[in-house]
Amino acid sequence: MEAARFVSDDPAFHEDVLRRVLEVAAKLDLMQSPAAVGQWIHRQLRAITGQSDPYRCVKDRFNQVALQLLPELLSIAEASPDPLAAAVRLVIAGNAIDSGPGNGLAPKDIHQALYRSLSDPLYGNLEGFRRAIALARSILYLSDNAGEIVLDRLLIDRLPTEGTTLAVRGQPVINDATMFDAEAAGLHRLVKVIDNGSDAPGTILNDCSSEFCALFRKADLIIAKEQGNYETLSDEPKKMFFLLKVKCPVIASRVRLDIGTHVILSSGF
Repeated sequence: MEAARFVSDDPAFHEDVLRRVLEVAAKLDLMQSPAAVGQWIHRQLRAITGQSDPYRCVKDRFNQVALQLLPELLSIAEASPDPLAAAVRLVIAGNAIDSGPGNGLAPKDIHQALYRSLSDPLYGNLEGFRRAIALARSILYLSDNAGEIVLDRLLIDRLPTEGTTLAVRGQPVINDATMFDAEAAGLHRLVKVIDNGSDAPGTILNDCSSEFCALFRKADLIIAKEQGNYETLSDEPKKMFFLLKVKCPVIASRVRLDIGTHVILSSGF
């Protein structure tokens, strides 16, 4: 319904989209990951609506909001007693931008969420993350949403840029970041940027390009943003750190933390 409303004001069109998606959704294998289910549903939505990127206007707005906030946040991170810790807190809190399409989150709410993160608890292995960055010769950074990707600059600035590759989605899906958003954020001027060849709202390796999978296998360290990447990669035997906000009961139960918690989760060490 959300995607349909972005492309049309016609209630009859909204109803048609909803009925057609529900009809085919009844046949879905619900044992798949949320990202796989989301990928399938949004492929149907794009086909039905005739729009290759129904969330484009929302993503553009999110990017602009984040770009306006970025200079101030860069200054705050730089002036912090621990710039890396401040950057981690802010890039995780940047996922507040993901709430925008669903509940009309205003720029002032995003601003408040970012500032609150500087004093809110941060769970997980920050020191292990710091050591892993220092030891890594090659880092693969998996982005999440538009808007949020602008704020990833705060952490990318603290990585070895010559050895860091940023990955975005291969095709539009929901409000996830694509190459267009990475370039709007100016990140292509800082690090190598590739797309993963997939239109899943996560990282389903058997759906990704051979170029991406080769980089994934060879990277000394993978930094993966937010729940979609955690849901699809948490069982992979690679050295990874997941930076995320716990957003649902299933993940809260798995990581044994409350919904709303900001956390650094290590895997494969």
